[in-house]
Amino acid sequence: MPTLLLRLAAPLQSWGGDCKFEIRKTQRAPTKSGVIGLLAAALGWKRDNDEGLIRLNTLKFGVRIDRQGQNIVDYQTVHGEKPYITYRHYLSDAVFLAGLESEDIGFLYEMENALKNPIFPLFLGRRSCPPTLPIVIGIRESGLEQALTKEPALIERLNATNSFRVQLETKDSEVAATCPDVAISFNPQKRCYGYRKVKEFYVNLVTEVDTEHDAMSELR
Repeated sequence: MPTLLLRLAAPLQSWGGDCKFEIRKTQRAPTKSGVIGLLAAALGWKRDNDEGLIRLNTLKFGVRIDRQGQNIVDYQTVHGEKPYITYRHYLSDAVFLAGLESEDIGFLYEMENALKNPIFPLFLGRRSCPPTLPIVIGIRESGLEQALTKEPALIERLNATNSFRVQLETKDSEVAATCPDVAISFNPQKRCYGYRKVKEFYVNLVTEVDTEHDAMSELR
C-alpha cells in the first residue's frame, strides 16, 4: 500500500498528550491526533467535522524520530480575578519523518495537495508552532514500515550510533503499547479521543556527518 511521507520540523513543536489545566506537556514525538488535525486544517475543515475525522483516522500512522530536539518550558501569567501561571512544554529544534498509509492512493494525493495548498494555517501541535517548509516529501509506493525505514535521513548530522527510533501503528497487541491519540472529535465542547496500538523499534541510517549544526537553519 502507498504511503505519504511528511517532514515535520520547526524551531518549536508541541504534541499534546497530558494537556490539562495549568501544565501543558508535550509528547516526545508527533501524535496521530496532532497530524490528523494538521490534515483537517489543510482541508479547511471546522472543528465540528466529526464525520470527516472518521475517514482520516483510517490512515495508518507512523513516525521516525530523526532529531529528538530539546524539551523546553515556557511559563505565562494569566491575569484575572486570581492570576496564575501556566507551564507550556515544547520540543525545540526537532525533526520528524511522519508517514500515512492508505489503500486509496487518490486519498493520499488529496492530502498531499491540501498540505501544499492549505485553507487554514498549519501548525505542529499548537498554534504558536508553525512548520517550516517543505512539509510534503512525497508519496512512496511501499507500505508504511518500509517507507519509514528506507527513506534517507532528514538531517545531516546523525547521532553517535546512527540509530533512529520508529513508532508504528499496529494491530499486534503482543508487541504494542496503547496510545490515547485517535481524534474522535475536535469540538471544543466535547473533545474526545480513542486508543490505538503502537510498536516501537530502531533503524540504522547512513549519511554524511556534518561537523556543525545550525539550530536556526529551519528559519531560512
